[in-house]
Amino acid sequence: MRKNWSLIIAIMLVLQASITVFGSESAEGRTLDRTTKFRVYQNDRAIKEFNTSTSAITYAKSLAYSHVEKIADRSWVWDNLPRYKVYENGFSTPGREFGTLKEAKAFASKLRFAQIRDLQKPGWVTGTYANYVMYQGDKTLPNWTFATLAEAKKAAKAYSNIHIMELATNQWIWDNLTAAQKQAQRKAAPVYDVTVGGISTSGGGGQLHSFLLDAIRASTKLPGSAVVNTATGRTVHIQAPTFVVTQNGRAVKSFYSIGSAIKYAGTLSGAAITKDGAEWWTNVPFLKVLQNDRAIRHFHTRKGAVDFAAGYRNAVVASTDGRAIWNNKQQLQYLAWNGTSRTDTVLAQVGQTQGLDYDSPTWFELADASGTLTDSSDPALVAAMKQSGIKLTPLVHNQFDAKMTSAFLRNDEAVAKFITTLIGRLHTLGVDGVNLDFESLAGGDRALYTSFVRSLTQAAHAKGLTVSIDLPRGDVSWDHKTAYDHAALAGIVDMIMIMAYDQHWSGSDTAGSVAQLKWVEDGVKGFLAYGIPRSKLMLGIPFYVREWRVDASGALVDNKALIMKEVPRIIAENNAKGVYDAASGQTKYTYAKNGYTHVFWAETASTVKARIDIAAKYDLAGVAAWRLGYESADLWTMMLQQK
Repeated sequence: MRKNWSLIIAIMLVLQASITVFGSESAEGRTLDRTTKFRVYQNDRAIKEFNTSTSAITYAKSLAYSHVEKIADRSWVWDNLPRYKVYENGFSTPGREFGTLKEAKAFASKLRFAQIRDLQKPGWVTGTYANYVMYQGDKTLPNWTFATLAEAKKAAKAYSNIHIMELATNQWIWDNLTAAQKQAQRKAAPVYDVTVGGISTSGGGGQLHSFLLDAIRASTKLPGSAVVNTATGRTVHIQAPTFVVTQNGRAVKSFYSIGSAIKYAGTLSGAAITKDGAEWWTNVPFLKVLQNDRAIRHFHTRKGAVDFAAGYRNAVVASTDGRAIWNNKQQLQYLAWNGTSRTDTVLAQVGQTQGLDYDSPTWFELADASGTLTDSSDPALVAAMKQSGIKLTPLVHNQFDAKMTSAFLRNDEAVAKFITTLIGRLHTLGVDGVNLDFESLAGGDRALYTSFVRSLTQAAHAKGLTVSIDLPRGDVSWDHKTAYDHAALAGIVDMIMIMAYDQHWSGSDTAGSVAQLKWVEDGVKGFLAYGIPRSKLMLGIPFYVREWRVDASGALVDNKALIMKEVPRIIAENNAKGVYDAASGQTKYTYAKNGYTHVFWAETASTVKARIDIAAKYDLAGVAAWRLGYESADLWTMMLQQK
């Protein structure tokens, strides 16, 4: 992972002299900024990123419940979220939601009893409800409900023994029985019992009724009573209001009719009307903001809800019927390379981490140009990682041998053999994916390497494995001359690690930081300019520094790598003096020893945080650290807090 990129580039350019460069981009295309600036969401889930708002909106229109945001500040650009919802006596579905009132009214016109809700305002826009129910004897049918008495009477003409109940008063208000028919029914065998709480009133001085109207009138005098047909066992009338008005979830009053309930509920804030568990009306705002699954405030408008939620961490904007439309719960993902295959070392390294999501032991390598795979994997580590919840994506490398890799890529049989063996082993082990770290490649192998990565990824995906790839920070001015076709690779693999370190390396002719913060940030911008989605980028960060030794004339003598956790000791033992270096964003330390000046740019918890902040600033998927074991355990406390 930690390589000398200036030397590598020089080697690649030399190799190019004898090998044709296969580039997927024109010279003009290399300078084109393809940085994605807009993101399409469906509900609250990010789907795809685009360079222009036009292309993002065009794509979003193909999805339901979608919206487009500007990535830089998450400002809302466009959406097709519904504004109106059509109900039918407390019932609705997602298919009954519309963007315009005209569409909602057109759909509602097809229903007998439809209500239209403006999701951005309290109450309903309009509503037609059943006010009358027609009965034949003590039986009714679902479609024997009517908005007006005139409609009910018109329907009654086709039947005999009909009566009509008014829902507002819960009373028998009309029938088509003659006086003789009523007298005959009163002389029939008594079957109707009035009960209270399920207990008959006929045994306490009451009596059974032959004529249903008489039983209903008797029930009217007993609130909460019911009329039961003792012959059939059916309850045929209930003297209890069924529309319940609630305020802030607490029942406050009940009504026989929805009209009366709405009139009362309209005077209350936070009110709703329910019947048999279904919500028939409400002025409770349609959207709510939740933090850690706890509702903290309701809003009528999307803008109000999102603007408010943006001020809270781990917030979600959801509709009252459970559809989330926005969240800021996304956390940075942390990956770390082990730099070793030893299980005991890996477990010790991982044991001091907090918030680590992916671990990558160095298990595999391309052994030779024939495609032989060197395998140092250990099933025991797989089992241990599964128990810890950390995903395992072992690293496979090419020994950083350009000549061998070039010959390998030109051998189709070798490539097929290598892919088959590697993917087969990964699948058998049950790991989550693989991290591809092929470095020091010849620029002339650009198309061949892209083809290899495509074949490897297709085979991995077929087995349910992910593929991540490590790419040098590079530079847009010469990246097109390397073997790494950034845009093409981004369209193939699942994740790209930007190895944003070794700005100054062991072969540099000037002393400097391993990774100046501005250099790192510019590198991120460069990768984004290739059009790589942020969700596919992880920023590689160093857990090491480089110490330079300078003689009395100011000439560099040599240098060596220092692991991060040793820096405080070296500062203390040598009484090193630190001065903030604005160019690097780090503290530059110097000390004298044995006639030489030693200098290094410190990597500390604050600089690691600054690198994580860069990943967060550009909304990247996360960070990847080279390497575990170089850092002190307490660093992970800070890193966990930054997720």
